[in-house]
Amino acid sequence: MDQLDSDLPRSTLIPLDSPFIDARGVIQNVLHRPVGSVVVITSASGTTRASHWHKKDWHFCYVMEGHLEYFEREVNSIATPRCTVVKAGDLFFTPPHMEHEMYFPVETTFLTLANLHREPADYEADLVRLPTKLRDVYAEVKRAK
Repeated sequence: MDQLDSDLPRSTLIPLDSPFIDARGVIQNVLHRPVGSVVVITSASGTTRASHWHKKDWHFCYVMEGHLEYFEREVNSIATPRCTVVKAGDLFFTPPHMEHEMYFPVETTFLTLANLHREPADYEADLVRLPTKLRDVYAEVKRAK
C-alpha cells in the first residue's frame, strides 16, 4: 500500500458521520478522501457481481437503494467466507488482496468509490477472477453444519 493507503479501514462496514438535516432535506457525507473513480452500479435481482480480488485497487461502496449479501475472505484462504448483509445507507470497504463477491436478492443501486481509475484494460489487469463463487462456498459450509 502507498502512503495515502496507510489510513484505510480495517473493517468491512464503515460508520458514517451523522447527517446534516434541516427543512430543505438531508446531507449525508459518504467519504472524506481522494479517489480515482466514482461509479454508479445497478444490479438486477438474483445476480452476482465481483467474484474476484484486486492486486492494488481498493474501494468503498455506498448502497443507495436495495441491499446485498457481501462475501469476503483473504486471498488464497480456505476459510469460510464472511457474509455481511449490507443495506441502503450503509458504506462498506474492500481492501486489496481481499476475495469478494456481492449477491443481490433485490434490485440494488450503489456507488463505488475506488482508488484507481476504471479504464477497462487497467481495471481488468488489476483483478484476479475467482474459480469458485464465494456464495457457493459459504452455502456449502452452512449446509454441512
